[in-house]
Amino acid sequence: MKRTARTLTLLLAIAGLAGGCENMTTPQKGGLTGAALGSGIGMVAGGSFGQVVGAGLIGGAVGYLGGTAIQNSK
Repeated sequence: MKRTARTLTLLLAIAGLAGGCENMTTPQKGGLTGAALGSGIGMVAGGSFGQVVGAGLIGGAVGYLGGTAIQNSK
C-alpha cells in the first residue's frame, strides 16, 4: 500500500509539473494528463505491464480529444 501511494503521488506530481508548461497547447496538456492518470490507475489496479501501457495510451488519446474539444469551444 505504501508503494502504491508513493507511485500515485509521483505520477500526479509529474503530470502537474509537465502539464503546467506554458508552451503546450490545451490538447497536449490533456493528453499528458490523461496518459499519466491512465497509467497510474492501471498500476494501482494491479495490471500487467501491457495493461498499464494500454491504459496510458487510451488515457492519452481521450485526454487529447478532450483538450481539442475544449480548445475548439474557446
